[in-house]
Amino acid sequence: MKSDNKSSKSQKYSNKIVNNEKSTTKESKAIVLQSVGYPFSFHLMESPKLEIFDKSLFEHYAREQWMGTIAKEGSYLFDQKILPDFGFKILKAYPNNSMIGEATSIVIANENEKINQEMEVINSDLRIKDVIGQEEAKNKCKIIMKYLKDPEKFGQWAPRNVLFYGPPGTGKTLLAKSLANELEVPLYLVKATTLIGDHVGDGAGKIHELFEAALKTFPSVIFIDEIDAIGLHRQFQSLRGDVSEVVNALLTEMDGIRDNKGVVTIAATNNPQQLDYAIMSRFEDEFEFKIPDEKERLDMLNQFIETMPRKVKVSVEELAKISEGMSGRDIKEKLLKSALHKALYEDKEEISMAHFNQAIKNFNSSKNKPPKYMFS
Repeated sequence: MKSDNKSSKSQKYSNKIVNNEKSTTKESKAIVLQSVGYPFSFHLMESPKLEIFDKSLFEHYAREQWMGTIAKEGSYLFDQKILPDFGFKILKAYPNNSMIGEATSIVIANENEKINQEMEVINSDLRIKDVIGQEEAKNKCKIIMKYLKDPEKFGQWAPRNVLFYGPPGTGKTLLAKSLANELEVPLYLVKATTLIGDHVGDGAGKIHELFEAALKTFPSVIFIDEIDAIGLHRQFQSLRGDVSEVVNALLTEMDGIRDNKGVVTIAATNNPQQLDYAIMSRFEDEFEFKIPDEKERLDMLNQFIETMPRKVKVSVEELAKISEGMSGRDIKEKLLKSALHKALYEDKEEISMAHFNQAIKNFNSSKNKPPKYMFS
């Protein structure tokens, strides 16, 4: 809503002054709000329960009232018309410290409460160029970035559904997180298991809520990790009663029966052979994530060793040779970390070949074997 005392140079909202002449501030693509009520209470006042009956109408109301206000995550916006001083906390702003404008999407968190609870928070400085190997998948991510910057330009040729598959620890989720840092758009990073409901119908509902949230805040990216948990072949209906309805819900959203313009879905799996055939057919591109070769292992080792708190006495070239067959995660967790910890509890100042040999021995002995006592 428009304020009567708005001057040509500034607007005052939520204890903030926004200078209209600062045209260099980026416009918010989307903000996610949580209603928090009044900042004070007394016995004559009862805090109203906020219920939004028309989402698009509320968005218009809120956008007009807060137009020109800086949206900063963790700060507050206050209604000044219908419920004076009723507060909303800014949970997310895309990009952060941007200005609410005419094209800003405004979402109330309780509309998508389950989705917000299940989204992983992205906190990393990783960039796509920092991910070693997987060049084809990285190039596809660059195309996705170009599309999200200008969805209208691609039209019917827009990237829509992409599958990453391959052994665990080869960088599927890592690449998605690096993509999140490259983009100034929302990325919904969701474990597929969180989209399985307790009752028949819950899973399908959660999937529709996820895509609705992404569409509301477009342009955006949905990354579904371990998609085989919900995209099972329908022959497994006897194992879980909601398999068919969950697969059908996924097909409906991936087919784009409603216009999902500006929304890209990336899915990842270690077991593509378990996916339903119909779901597999919806992916325009499938990228295999492979175990790194010797040169890639060498690059990974150089990258990891730089940050280790103990000096490595062994040559990186030697470590690249003995780590054949290891994924990127194995190299970091099973080789380097294991050797480091052994050196630390021996009070050694350097990590020797003996420490790495023990790490390799432990890795080989545990490879493809179930945990001890698992079946006893």
